[in-house]
Amino acid sequence: MMPRVVYPEILDSDTALEADILTPHAQVSFNDVPLIADLDPALCRDADGLLVFRHHVTRADFDRFPKLSVLVRIGVGYDRIDMATAAERGILVCNVPDYGTTEIADHAMGLILSLRRGLLLHHDLQRGTSPAPWLLVETPLIDRLNVQTLGIIGLGRIGTALAMRAKAFGLRVVFYDPYVPNGVDLALGIERARALPDLLRVANVLSLNCLLSDETRGMIGAAELAQLPRGAIIVNTARGAVMDIEALEAAMRAGHVAGAGLDVIPVEPPVEPLPGLLRAYRECEDWLTGRLIVTPHVAYYSAPANRDIRVKAAETMVAALQGRPQNVVLPAPRHGRG
Repeated sequence: MMPRVVYPEILDSDTALEADILTPHAQVSFNDVPLIADLDPALCRDADGLLVFRHHVTRADFDRFPKLSVLVRIGVGYDRIDMATAAERGILVCNVPDYGTTEIADHAMGLILSLRRGLLLHHDLQRGTSPAPWLLVETPLIDRLNVQTLGIIGLGRIGTALAMRAKAFGLRVVFYDPYVPNGVDLALGIERARALPDLLRVANVLSLNCLLSDETRGMIGAAELAQLPRGAIIVNTARGAVMDIEALEAAMRAGHVAGAGLDVIPVEPPVEPLPGLLRAYRECEDWLTGRLIVTPHVAYYSAPANRDIRVKAAETMVAALQGRPQNVVLPAPRHGRG
C-alpha cells in the first residue's frame, strides 16, 4: 500500500509541481487550514508523511498522527516543530536547507550596503515636502567598507555565502560558530572568533545567520549590544527571537548602534502591543530616519527560490519515504518508525 502524505497548507494554487513529484510514490492530500488541529482526523490518522511551512507542530498535534514516520519542514529553520516529541516518537525530521541561500545572502548584503552607504538615509531625507540640502550628511552610519569588520554569527550555507559577498566588497570577515569544524576559516580566507565576546568587540557590522534554538534564543541582548563598537550596525535575516528587540531599541536611541536591518522580528506578523522600535518605525519618528529597515521575512524570496523550496521539499519527502533520507535534522532511532 502506498504511503499517505499530507500538506496542511497550499504554497501555490497550482499544486501540480508537488503532485508530479509525489504521486508516483504516495497518496497526497492537499489542504489549506490555519492550524494542524483543523485537519480532518481521518487524514491525520492515516498519514505517514507531513509537510509543514508556516504551521507549528506541537505535542498535541503529533498525537493526531499515530502512523507518522516523516516530517519535512518546508524551509531551513525547524523551531516551529516540537523536536523533543518527534525524537521521542522516532519521527524522522528533515528540512530544506538550500532553497534560498543566495537570496538571503544577497538580502543581508543589500541591507548592509543600504545602511552603511547611507542609501536609505539619503532616500528618506530627499523625499520629504522640504527635502534636505543637496549635501552630504555627517553620520556614524556611513563609512568606508574596507575599514569595517563584518561579524557573522552562524557560518552555515547562508553565513558562508554572505562572507564571500562581503569579502568582495573589501570587508574583513570574522565569524562565530562553535559547530563549524576547524580549518573552515582557512579554506574561506576569513577569521574565526572562539567566543562570542571576541566577535562582538570587533564587529562594526553584525549579521545574525544562526538557527533559533534554546542556545540562540535571546543570544543578543543589552549586554551583547554594549560590546559592539560604537556606531555598529546590525542585520538579522535569521530569526527575530535571537535578538532582544527592546534592547536594540535602547541601543539605537542611545546612539551606540547606528542602524539596523531586520527581515525578522520576534512575533510575526507583528501584533499589538507593538515593540517600541516597530511603533517608532511605523510612526516615522525623526530619530529613526535612515537608520532602520524592516522587511517582512522575505529575504528568501525570488520566483526561482519559491519553485526550489516546493520541489526540494517534495523530493525530500520521497527520499525519506523510500528509506534514503536527506537533509536530516533529527534522525529516527533505529527502533523507531521510518
